[in-house]
Amino acid sequence: MSTPSKPETRTISVDYLARVEGEGSLKARVRDGKVEITEFGIFEPPRFYEAFLRGRRFGDAPDITARICGICPIAYQMSSVHAMEDILGVRMDGALRELRRLIYCGEWIESHVLHAFMLHLPDFLGYQSAIHMAADHRDAVEKALRLKKIGNDIVALLGGREIHPVNVKVGGWYKVPTKKQLEEMVPNLEWALDAATWAVEFTAGLPFPEVEQDYEYVSVCHPDEYPYNEGRLVSNKGIDVPASEWNQVFEEVHVARSNALQSKVRDRGSYHVGPLARYSLNFEKLSPRVQRLAAAVGLGPTCFNPFKSIVVRCLETVHAVEEALRLIDTYERPTRPDVPLVVKAGEGHGATEAPRGMLYHRYRLDDEGYILDAQIAPPTAQSQMSIEDDLRVVLEASLDLPDDDLQWRLEQTVRNYDPCISCATHFLKVEIDRG
Repeated sequence: MSTPSKPETRTISVDYLARVEGEGSLKARVRDGKVEITEFGIFEPPRFYEAFLRGRRFGDAPDITARICGICPIAYQMSSVHAMEDILGVRMDGALRELRRLIYCGEWIESHVLHAFMLHLPDFLGYQSAIHMAADHRDAVEKALRLKKIGNDIVALLGGREIHPVNVKVGGWYKVPTKKQLEEMVPNLEWALDAATWAVEFTAGLPFPEVEQDYEYVSVCHPDEYPYNEGRLVSNKGIDVPASEWNQVFEEVHVARSNALQSKVRDRGSYHVGPLARYSLNFEKLSPRVQRLAAAVGLGPTCFNPFKSIVVRCLETVHAVEEALRLIDTYERPTRPDVPLVVKAGEGHGATEAPRGMLYHRYRLDDEGYILDAQIAPPTAQSQMSIEDDLRVVLEASLDLPDDDLQWRLEQTVRNYDPCISCATHFLKVEIDRG
């Protein structure tokens, strides 16, 4: 009698996944060439921001939530102020509103460039880090660093400092810039427009795996503008609701493998937030320059290849630079930096577009303005299930790769999302059981 052959078992272990932020793990089991399990776990300790917001005054929320992320603090501040202003019946317009879009431009520029060139590009070019990559691509790295600094300069001017800005408040700003201060940034922004255009062309020439997913894309959608601060929550599969209905449409669930709550569309499943979602749902609101540039590099009005998110980030960077130049050109300094507030009890909701995707905040205040309850749904938490879906598809399509190449491809798949769990993943342990 012949002895049955022993099933092949292959284990890939990554003890430290660099170029992302947070702590996570991945387990996959393959049987007869089919992937049975892909589990993306996040074991970074909980940070309890929602809990220690309780009992604080409503005006503390922007400064506290800014500490959630050192790369995208503006998104957390803006979602919190919109939620508080929703309770207080305040609506920003004119120059105060335009300055909020401008500081968001700065954050998108610095965050997108950091991810695209320092964290993600090495995957495509075969380098362990941007430091290694700089030896052969010095010009690209230097351009990216200068471009990122220009985004940081916008945040520093409007926010008071680059990291965890302190000038944003419920009802406006503590201090607003002069026209001259903004105009001094124009020469650098004009250089940045050319540099960001180059970045699109450069990244569009990278080798992309042939992967497409039938995502349910979700983003904030504004009737007239490419979304930053305001709009309804819209998907390509029928969702169209105000931010106040987030909890009716979406559900946060806890799974044992993750300390970050996973979000899903109720009765449906995973959804995808981020640059690909914004781009595909709001393409017609991008500037004509960006639309032409997208067509020139072979992208249509929608994109479902997760690896091409690097190109879309660069397209959004071009848009952010153009928008910054427009806002500076039309800026007239307001007579005061904020609007009067009347404190009252209530519940408010805010959803804005962080560089990594839609970010939702909900707060409940008592009649003295103290926070009774807080809920924050970060973009990476919302995309966890989508990341697992991608890992399954990529793994099934890549089983013929040697272990080292397969490990690289799976890490790259996670980095497509620019995950941030501290607001998300810098420690990814991968175990693949092939039977």
